[in-house]
Amino acid sequence: MRRGRRLAIDVGDARIGVASCDPDGVLATPVETVPGRDVPAAHRRLRVLVEEYEPLEVVVGLPRSLSGGEGPAAKKVRAFARTLAQGVAPVPVRLVDERMTTVTATQGLRASGVKSKKGRSVVDQAAAVVILQNALESERVSGRPPGESVETIV
Repeated sequence: MRRGRRLAIDVGDARIGVASCDPDGVLATPVETVPGRDVPAAHRRLRVLVEEYEPLEVVVGLPRSLSGGEGPAAKKVRAFARTLAQGVAPVPVRLVDERMTTVTATQGLRASGVKSKKGRSVVDQAAAVVILQNALESERVSGRPPGESVETIV
């Protein structure tokens, strides 16, 4: 397992959840929810967070269908991740499968007593936490960085 903090991003149309982990990659915690409708402003805020947290890498959740296919949402996230990768270079950006993370996050919040109306403001952060925990576990098990690298155009 590589040592170093990571950031995880759950990209949504309205909101972008951000999570981080400790340098040992043991525990992912919520960071903030970035408004997602103004994409240039969202990228600016994410660049600031990357500068602040100095992560080893940024992990972006890639929405796939249950069968593993990719639809319009995945295409949108891939484009978002490419722009992000150019903005935060040389910090690498990786795409990881995020199937069921929002469902898992929502169930966890409900189980902890968070009401659905209030939950909307934190569900994206919670989904980013789940994405990051899954990525960390994948690296622990495989010994390789999780997901796929996002290439930047030089």
